[in-house]
Amino acid sequence: MRSIEPIRQALEAAVEDARIAGVAAAVASADGVIFEGAVGRRSIQRPEPMAADSVFRIASMTKAITAAAAMQLVEQGRLALDQPAREILPLLGETKVLVGFDANGPILRAPRSEITLRNLLTHTAGFAYDMWNANMARYMKESEIPPMRTARLAAFAVPLVRDPGERWEYGVNIEMVGRMVEAASDLDLETYLQRHILGPLGMRDTSYIARGEWESRLTALHGRREDGTLEMIASPPIDEARREFFPGGGGLYSTASDYLRFLRALMNGGELDGARILKPETVALMSENHMGALDVQPLPSQNPQLSAHVDLMPGIPKKWGLSFLINAEAVPGARRAGSLAWAGLNNTYFWLDPSAKVAGVFMTQILPFADPIVLAAFDRFERAVYETIGRG
Repeated sequence: MRSIEPIRQALEAAVEDARIAGVAAAVASADGVIFEGAVGRRSIQRPEPMAADSVFRIASMTKAITAAAAMQLVEQGRLALDQPAREILPLLGETKVLVGFDANGPILRAPRSEITLRNLLTHTAGFAYDMWNANMARYMKESEIPPMRTARLAAFAVPLVRDPGERWEYGVNIEMVGRMVEAASDLDLETYLQRHILGPLGMRDTSYIARGEWESRLTALHGRREDGTLEMIASPPIDEARREFFPGGGGLYSTASDYLRFLRALMNGGELDGARILKPETVALMSENHMGALDVQPLPSQNPQLSAHVDLMPGIPKKWGLSFLINAEAVPGARRAGSLAWAGLNNTYFWLDPSAKVAGVFMTQILPFADPIVLAAFDRFERAVYETIGRG
């Protein structure tokens, strides 16, 4: 093992000009954790330093954990990848396809095929988020439906924008999967995850419910101004008394160290420190391409305050597993082909390279998503990891 200094230097470079307030990161190989640390500050306006145990809103990094929960139930025969999902969640049998608009409003028709759990886990069911799909943004505005990122039940009333299996569209698919987990287990998603994934793996700082003990560790959310500087964004905690449900597609709080434990379990075939959450063959199945000839598509922003144009690893063909982004070709100097990855709206990122046996987590709290400054810093961090382990 080489010195971890390249990793530390890459992180320090990320915050040296205050274009990123702070970063927490963690890295593991097959031999165990090789780095956990942080640089910068939790808030651009306060002096408290970022720490390895700082708490982040991980948004869509929740999805992989929800997918693992669903695959536990597939192992038990309580869910099946290719059965009609409406048999578990009846509302999915009522979904229509949005084909356009006329003077009377949206034009809807019945889908040409059934939605399955496999469709949902691969984002090929036809759902789309309004911040990346123009038709869905228009539909939600004209229908006066609250934004999907608020995770209200109204988001489940939205139509599809494609027929199931037709195209990769990033949307509320894993929110639906979370409801399927609840229906199949008869537990709310927070309880299910704590009992069957988070608790067994020792992920003590991961939960949908903000804890008072986190007050001194919770990282501030920032927005990127046009001049490149940062400003604080108010992010009030969810009122638990008014919560409608726990969204499988987002909403968890976590730390870089906690999330790395989840990745280490997957890297080790579904087990960590004596706690098994999935069978090795299930982890292998989740790591395969499940969208066939379809490719993951760029996400054109419909809301620049929330997300920039998204095209991660541009020029490299990308597939989707259950439920991870998979690069079909190697990234030179970084992750190998077949690596698993995804991210959260507030610019939190992870990858798991099964071939090189390395996993990394990189967390900030900045909007918009796919912020070029953060992506450049994340790229430097990832390359420093492979320089350190000598497996790029």
